[in-house]
Amino acid sequence: MFIQAVPDNRGKKDGYYCSLVESLRVDGIPRHEIVLSFGFIAAERLPYLKAAFNRGDPEASLRVKNVVKKSERSLYDLGKTSR
Repeated sequence: MFIQAVPDNRGKKDGYYCSLVESLRVDGIPRHEIVLSFGFIAAERLPYLKAAFNRGDPEASLRVKNVVKKSERSLYDLGKTSR
């Protein structure tokens, strides 16, 4: 399970619509099933929500060096990360 964050593109809101999503396979095809919808979450609160559902140490994902603002990432950097 993971937190799926979709940016809010309407108006000037700085936040995301978040859901708790489970990955599964249906007939060999990967699918996502929404388990719980959190609704609108402010951008500054998103790292805390993700840390709450982190498999490992929640504090490790909140350390300053691990938190990267969306504006600081580039498409090139996103392609290099492993999932």
